[in-house]
Amino acid sequence: MSKELTKGTKAPDFEAATDNSGSLKLSSLEGKRVVLYFYPKDDTPGCTTESCDFAEVYSDFNGKNGEIVGVSRDSIARHDKFKAKYDLPFTLISDEDGSICEAYGVWKEKKNYGRSYMGIERSTFLIDEKGKIAKVWRKVKVKGHVEAVMEALDEL
Repeated sequence: MSKELTKGTKAPDFEAATDNSGSLKLSSLEGKRVVLYFYPKDDTPGCTTESCDFAEVYSDFNGKNGEIVGVSRDSIARHDKFKAKYDLPFTLISDEDGSICEAYGVWKEKKNYGRSYMGIERSTFLIDEKGKIAKVWRKVKVKGHVEAVMEALDEL
């Protein structure tokens, strides 16, 4: 089990496969403010709403030296379909082996209708230009979340 990541902690670096047969190393984004958001599954209601909300403010993030990166355990093929269907302008990372979810402590036991299972706890990490975590949101409720992230970005 990874230790809880908190403000001021160095964001765990990783290199992972992305949509469109790409690859991304988190440390390559140093110098930018990065919104790294973890979501359970492509093309499900909450995840679609959250991703589309981030897409709507994408140009504002870019204007503030920000970059948005989404992470789920879906395959590259699913990411490509999801991204095309909703015209998402930012990178989606495929964490099929769960190593990034583990490093960020978002792979949690969840309960639904009396059933327990492991899954991604919807979480967002705002990472500053030096690669340190500036703010953490856990158990994210989609409504109003992107606005809260934008406010935090303005305060950086």
